[in-house]
Amino acid sequence: MRYLAKIAFKNLFRSKLRTIVSIAAIAFGIMIVVFSRGIIVGMVDSVFADHVYYNSGHIKIIDEGYQKRERLLTLNYPVDGLAGQGLEQMMAALVEIDHVEMVIPRLKFGAMVSTGDKLISMSGWGVNPEDELAFTDIEDYLAEGRMVAPGRQEVVMGTALLAKINRKVGEKVTIVFNTAYGSMRGITFNIVGRIESGLKLLNEMVFYLPLDQAQWLLEMEDQATELLLVTTDPKLVPQVLPAVKAFLAKAGEDGRYLALGYRETSDLIPLMDLSEVMFNYIYIFLVLLSCIVVINTMIMIIRERTKEIGMMTALGLEAKNILQLFVIEGAFMGIAGSLVGSVLGHMLTAYLGKTGFDYGQALSGMDTEVLFDTMFYPVASTANTVFAFVLGVVVVTLACLFPARRAARLQPTEAMREGQ
Repeated sequence: MRYLAKIAFKNLFRSKLRTIVSIAAIAFGIMIVVFSRGIIVGMVDSVFADHVYYNSGHIKIIDEGYQKRERLLTLNYPVDGLAGQGLEQMMAALVEIDHVEMVIPRLKFGAMVSTGDKLISMSGWGVNPEDELAFTDIEDYLAEGRMVAPGRQEVVMGTALLAKINRKVGEKVTIVFNTAYGSMRGITFNIVGRIESGLKLLNEMVFYLPLDQAQWLLEMEDQATELLLVTTDPKLVPQVLPAVKAFLAKAGEDGRYLALGYRETSDLIPLMDLSEVMFNYIYIFLVLLSCIVVINTMIMIIRERTKEIGMMTALGLEAKNILQLFVIEGAFMGIAGSLVGSVLGHMLTAYLGKTGFDYGQALSGMDTEVLFDTMFYPVASTANTVFAFVLGVVVVTLACLFPARRAARLQPTEAMREGQ
């Protein structure tokens, strides 16, 4: 085998131009695989993170009646504790469940601001600032000012929302909303922060205020519209979710409260899982396209060396050795091309991973409730690079079996005759 490998390596330099073209074709295909896979992984990670941060947590607890009316931001189906013992007691009990790291309450409600000639609809989120800063990446989106503080009548708004109501950080805004009892109320808040985000929901629709203030103003003391449970690892959700459901059943609240895993609260997550599977086939197809050049090169090499193959066979080289010789030669090209392509692809992905892609214009018509960031950052990972390298070597080597089998089947007399 070592002897055949030496011959195969030397044969690569017999026609340098063809070898370089073949290696370049493989390298280009592998580079595209690394780059496209980096984009898909970056997109999937972004969608997953945004959905978990701003919608579901790893597990979401809501009132059963709230699930059907969530889009209306109704306040008629709150999470207010277990058997009337209050929200704080429920949160303290939930955090004791194995692998539950945090319990984050949110109180969401509909609101409006009058600009004189029209009313601007928006969504208020009453939150515990420390929990939000610890769990989400909202701090990265704070382009100006700071996050709200407990006990203060202040809000943080998105850049586009501030533009709609013609306000700036440091100014005041009067927000009108309905309380839990249906009475209308208007309160003036200080604007203490501005969010600049690719998420339309945060940029155009949502404003943050302290949870204690939201509970007091909405007449919902010690209540929330949802609880988000954060596990130590998202992979543990299938293990933790049954424990949470068992906890609610034991407390006699399983007929009232729903515990939903993050996959149950999104149509995008399963779609992204499916896209990853589909793109794995596309990656193989891309490499196969690159292999056309290699196969063509191998066929030309075999035709040129027909007489040489006949002589080697006549001298005692077995058919399997002929097969191995040309497969090894193709494998060398696959290794060289895959190595160059994977390195170049990794470098390209790493560079664009810092700058990102802005699809703001393309996704401008997207609904604000769809948690899809318009900024994508490709992910350059060692695992991705190794995957593409191995894929390239394996597919190119297997593709070389076809011309190599043709060479192995040549009879010595026929090969000598064809080579004249």
